[in-house]
Amino acid sequence: MSVRFPQILLLEEEVEFFAIRAQGAGGQNVNKVSNAIHLRFDIAASSLPEEIKRQLMLLRDQRVSADGVVVIKAQSHRSLERNRVDAMTRLRELIARAAHVPEVRRPTRPTRGSQMKRIDSKVRRGLVKVLRGRVDTE
Repeated sequence: MSVRFPQILLLEEEVEFFAIRAQGAGGQNVNKVSNAIHLRFDIAASSLPEEIKRQLMLLRDQRVSADGVVVIKAQSHRSLERNRVDAMTRLRELIARAAHVPEVRRPTRPTRGSQMKRIDSKVRRGLVKVLRGRVDTE
């Protein structure tokens, strides 16, 4: 597994956080405390390398809008700070996925021995099937 950019620096100033009310269960606390996070990250205005910006825009991910803004909503934890960390972790994972370059596959050919083994097994299987034919009693 090769990575194109070993160290990608993600500046906190480039990321906007908005505290919002979380959905779902939470008792009385859910209506009065804003503990979910909306993270917004503008790809074009960031300090990421141009190649990663291009790959982020090409990703088929619903979190990347058409105008190049990554929007991540984190609300799985009860505390605002843990949701903030969760959102940043998910943003880093998204950027790492865009920076990853798969290894180039070099096509190989089967060895002569493996070819012979394959043909022999096919011949043996064919003989088994031939022996299943009708038996003459004469």
